[in-house]
Amino acid sequence: MYNQQQAAFANRPERKVRQAMAVKTDTGDNERPGNEHIRELLRSFGLRTSLIRLKVIDALHVADRNGRSIGVRGVHSQLEQLDIPLSFLSVREVLKRLCVEGVISMGTDKCYSLNPEARSILQQANRR
Repeated sequence: MYNQQQAAFANRPERKVRQAMAVKTDTGDNERPGNEHIRELLRSFGLRTSLIRLKVIDALHVADRNGRSIGVRGVHSQLEQLDIPLSFLSVREVLKRLCVEGVISMGTDKCYSLNPEARSILQQANRR
């Protein structure tokens, strides 16, 4: 018997994207080479890799390369522009944790920047 609700669910764009992503992850290539320098940074500080940490550090790294530091709103808006659905609170909590672990520091203007050690790890990893 034809199930209209099930057919509509199967034809949703999100469903197709998820199915395509599942196929890609089954190939055994779970490591994205574009994020390897950030993964190495997190490992060196003894932190686990998570999508939100990767994205937040990448946003800070881009700002650092442009010679500036950014606040929570700046990081959040940069992630929103990339269509990465993370809440403001999640971004703020990740930034706090990265500060506690010494990866980044918060200035008096409440803007975040990479610590010199983290910056050098990212630069060395990019050269390879």
